[in-house]
Amino acid sequence: MEHIYPIFDKMLTRADKEALLGQRGIMIWMTGLSGSGKSTLAIALERELQRRGILCRILDGDNIRSGINNNLGFSPADRRENIRRIAEVARLFVDTGIVTIAAFISPSEELRRMAAGIVGEADFFEIYVNTPLSVCEQRDVKGLYAKARRGEISEFTGISAPFEAPAAPAMTVDTSAMPLADSVNEILNSILPRINKQN
Repeated sequence: MEHIYPIFDKMLTRADKEALLGQRGIMIWMTGLSGSGKSTLAIALERELQRRGILCRILDGDNIRSGINNNLGFSPADRRENIRRIAEVARLFVDTGIVTIAAFISPSEELRRMAAGIVGEADFFEIYVNTPLSVCEQRDVKGLYAKARRGEISEFTGISAPFEAPAAPAMTVDTSAMPLADSVNEILNSILPRINKQN
């Protein structure tokens, strides 16, 4: 580390980037069980933000694990490193003024607080996608829950590994109880005042 010479003081600032884009960067962190609807919500939200001229980027669990985190498994240590790397990447996007949407199980409060600490608490908007386990299992197109219940997958969140509900999320959504469009509108009503530069 002694040979690293940061150039942060010479780079354009976050304020410069946000002024160029006409928006504020924010981290929208969706947490919930596999099959809860995080990715579906993220995709629908991205489309609505795009329609409003807001630049955004989705970071999704499957995509990240097939790329930047393809060397990580699902042990507690690997789960922590997975979230740490995601948060570091997300911080770069947010600091560039981009609305960043993360869709990750992130099963513990400790992991989510670590992510918030890296990104910055003021920029971290946590959404708990609180869809019942039974519904998540019904939606399971990959058959992962069935495999976990047969003992074929170890450390599977919700079955053989715990999921800690967020202590104080900014918002809670149950995708089994509310139509997708209504869920997206609720999220938009909460985040748009934080994104719009003129406010």
